[in-house]
Amino acid sequence: MDQLTVPGLVAALGRADEAARRTLAGLVPGERLPANADDPLVTNAFAVRLVAAADARPELADALRRWLTPAPSTPPASATPPASAANSIAGGARIDGSAVQAGEIHGGVHFHDHGRQRSRTPVPRQLIPGPAHFTDRALDLAALDALRAAHPGTSSLMIVVTGTAGVGKTALTSRWLHGLTADYPDGQLYVDLRGHSKDGPVRPGAVLGQFLRAFGLDQAPAALAEQAALWRTVTAELRIAVHLDNALSAAQIRPLLPAAATALVAVTSRNRLPGLSVDGAAFHQLDVLDPAAAVELLSRRLGGERVARENEAAYRLAQLCAGLPLALCVAGARMAARPRQPLTAMTRAMSREGGRLATLDAGGDRAVESALDESYEALSTETARGYRQLGLPPVAELCTAVAAAACDLTVERAERLLDELIEVNLVEELGPDRYRFHDLVRLHAAQLAAAHDSSEARDGVVRRVADWYLATATAAEALLSPSRRTLRRDYAVAPTGVPRFEDTRAALDWLDTERLHLMALLRTAVEHGWDATAWQLADSSQPLFLRLRPYDLWVEAHHAGLAAAERAAHPEGVSRMLTTGGSGLYNSGRYDEAIDWFTRALEDARRRGDRRAEAQALHGQGQSHRLAGRLEQAASLFTEALALREEIGYGRGAALSRLCLGDIALASGESAKAVALLTRARDDLLAVPDPYDAARALAFLGRAHAAPGARDFGLAERLLRLAVSEFAATGSAHWQGRVLEMLGETAEDQGDGERARDWYEQSLARYEPVSPKDARRLGERLRAVRDAS
Repeated sequence: MDQLTVPGLVAALGRADEAARRTLAGLVPGERLPANADDPLVTNAFAVRLVAAADARPELADALRRWLTPAPSTPPASATPPASAANSIAGGARIDGSAVQAGEIHGGVHFHDHGRQRSRTPVPRQLIPGPAHFTDRALDLAALDALRAAHPGTSSLMIVVTGTAGVGKTALTSRWLHGLTADYPDGQLYVDLRGHSKDGPVRPGAVLGQFLRAFGLDQAPAALAEQAALWRTVTAELRIAVHLDNALSAAQIRPLLPAAATALVAVTSRNRLPGLSVDGAAFHQLDVLDPAAAVELLSRRLGGERVARENEAAYRLAQLCAGLPLALCVAGARMAARPRQPLTAMTRAMSREGGRLATLDAGGDRAVESALDESYEALSTETARGYRQLGLPPVAELCTAVAAAACDLTVERAERLLDELIEVNLVEELGPDRYRFHDLVRLHAAQLAAAHDSSEARDGVVRRVADWYLATATAAEALLSPSRRTLRRDYAVAPTGVPRFEDTRAALDWLDTERLHLMALLRTAVEHGWDATAWQLADSSQPLFLRLRPYDLWVEAHHAGLAAAERAAHPEGVSRMLTTGGSGLYNSGRYDEAIDWFTRALEDARRRGDRRAEAQALHGQGQSHRLAGRLEQAASLFTEALALREEIGYGRGAALSRLCLGDIALASGESAKAVALLTRARDDLLAVPDPYDAARALAFLGRAHAAPGARDFGLAERLLRLAVSEFAATGSAHWQGRVLEMLGETAEDQGDGERARDWYEQSLARYEPVSPKDARRLGERLRAVRDAS
């Protein structure tokens, strides 16, 4: 070891006792301590004074031995020490404790223990036990191994494992470190830094004292800087692993870092601790368990047989626990204590939203709620308010603009709020401008809002978010359906931060991504009595329903929207809900119910003298009969609707009626009539412009050219291929599937079963995600074609 000054030795020995201090203070200031006793600077008197001071302190004597005793060399087996090198004490004196023979000293200074054994400090092995029911996490363990393997080894390695409260950070890290015991023979240390304790986090000085005592130094310097310096000195050449659990900040961590490049520091924290990046830290974010792993954890706690008997309830329980290992363990503990109680009893209790966190109570210890409370109490007043507000809207994921609307903030301030919540792992960042609460965290935030904020304030948060979604969906609708008349919108406060979509694809993607949130907000609007908001959300979502065909949502939204429009006494809203809702009904195969809705719409339109709405109702009745196979009735209704639309100058509506009449002519075997009607319909729809319905006309036109009486298969295929590309551009997967099916039909018409099979397989791939009914129908057709070949 390098030579130290006397003051340096005082610090290194930790000011172990008063005798040592007095002895060392008597030395010449600045006197150098050599690396070993072979150096002539070490005098007999100097050695005697040091040993005498240390005689009563075994740990001090051990430290002195390391400095003052040279490394032993191994003499040849036959060698005998010369007489001049022998140490002897004449007379019959008995010496206890450490002794140095003075006179001439050749070689090192040796300590001799007589009559007693010195106690030696054991190698510290302080890691907490790993969890008894550790489950899954293979990918996370592999990620930690990869971070360790990638470390260059020029300084100690620090890995920071972060995640929300209860996600299993400590369990994962403990498991990993236990597997590395052999790699760290000089010790493994653990400390709970209590970063979110009500009593405040543990001070670094207290931790350093604990760590130094683990290596035999009973007393540490008073100043934090000196403690940290001594810690670095003690660990300079040690291979140790240190687990710093529940850390609060980078400042709490830095004094605790050992000096050796062979050391490993694993930090676990609910906070992201980005400040540690400047210290060379590597980071790993821990997520919740997936459903299968969550159920496996329950199986290990409750027994596989019990979980297998109630597999569906087990998956529901895992879902209600939001994949949080802490919540799953608490739920498992409750059920383990009730072996005769079915799992469904727990799921029923947790399904009562208000008592969900309270249900996760193990023996009076509400572990999950307490963990989240600790995270919340560390927030600033403004951030805490934002946390409560963001837990109120019925949206599992959100963007900055939604956060801004919920909290009534500017977008810039909302960004800072989200950053602060991400830092403490109460909000998870999913991607560019996409964030989410875990279910239990969102529930915790909402419960705090109920406790701290007025009902008016809470309703205001949800209404602002609902209005933002309504405004954004209306903007998407205007871009996707420019020829569709936009009805009025009723906002509590004009929304801000509404996005401007780059193109129709971006608008449809947004509607698709947000479909469940739109429906959740519609239901919430109904619950709150915001009837105008409810039916207007259904109305603005029409491009989603028409192009992507989520039939269940389409029908549900319009049932709720119709009732809301009627309560709001909004005639145009009622009419719109009846007609667009009727379209959802006939598209989902509920033809007679659709006819009832369109009949009501027709009666309402005639009573109000609204001829455009009257034509729309007639057209809807015709489409319902067409899909039910009643071609003659359908043709009569479409003809009446066409005449009325032409009379009032509604060009797009007239083109749609011609399109439907062309479809009926095609189904009736009148190919020439079909070609004429469909050609004009496409030209008129392109002129509007209405690219989506123009593509529909093109698809029927392609089939018309392949029909008996035309049989121009080459032209038919070219038109159908073009229609597929146009529907791809508009984002309609359902109609892509329909036109690919038409291409298969055209190949069958030509007797080419192999090509027909290829087209049907492509069509089936489009249908399966959006229309199970069409997928089943086409699957049967595909099997027939395969059997025929």
